[in-house]
Amino acid sequence: MFCCKNICEITPNNRMFITLEGPEGSGKTSHIKPLADWLAAQGRIVYTTREPGGTEIGDQVREVLVNLKNKDMHPRTELLLFQAARAQIVEQVLKPRLAAGEIVLCDRYFDSTLAYQGYGHNLFGLDEIRSLIRFATDGLAPDLTILLDLDVELGLQRKGKSDEWNRLDAYTVEFHKRVRAGYHALVELEPERWRVVDASQGWEKVQDDLRETIGERLK
Repeated sequence: MFCCKNICEITPNNRMFITLEGPEGSGKTSHIKPLADWLAAQGRIVYTTREPGGTEIGDQVREVLVNLKNKDMHPRTELLLFQAARAQIVEQVLKPRLAAGEIVLCDRYFDSTLAYQGYGHNLFGLDEIRSLIRFATDGLAPDLTILLDLDVELGLQRKGKSDEWNRLDAYTVEFHKRVRAGYHALVELEPERWRVVDASQGWEKVQDDLRETIGERLK
């Protein structure tokens, strides 16, 4: 089980760190802004961001990670680049925003590393990866993580119709199946932090389920 400092332990209840996770094509990015607008309409201060990226330095690292020209990147290089971008967003964005009393919605966070670089590549010990994550995040963990769960083939089909196809998308179907299985293993390890939403449903139904899930946690 991954043990980090939960932000609710050090801040009032109106502050919350929420992350969206899931396989490719699950719709995380399309749902974040509407969720932020919904929360803002309730008078809450909301900030949205993404991983890798979210800072000027992180966006530069992201370009290296997703560029299809970098097909020779070794999995260890990939793993370390993600941690470099993550360390920057934790210090520059996440900690200050949460300390200011905001709700932060993040498109991916450290669970993506465990799912993709851990279970997907299947080359590293998870304990080793968790040690790197602890260093990069300074122990900052989400209060709520929502898995947008979706069949791998359907997700890749959706992603292929967009203009966002990147180096990680281009991994084999078997890789992406290991990623999805990894997410489910992570849910089983920390059921109190995770909630699962069926991302194969229509967009409006998924958005409703996300709002219900977040609303319940905010209470």
